[in-house]
Amino acid sequence: MARPLRLEFPGALYHITSHGDAREDIYRGDGDRRMFLALLAETCERFNWYWW
Repeated sequence: MARPLRLEFPGALYHITSHGDAREDIYRGDGDRRMFLALLAETCERFNWYWW
């Protein structure tokens, strides 16, 4: 069964999570985690998104 369409509108808040299969780690190490967070910060700035 397909998931329902996501409602998108200006000012909306979204809860986004990310985890590995069976809750396994998704980063090979701390450097990978830091790189992901840096890319996330860059993307948020580029598209005027806010995260915490």
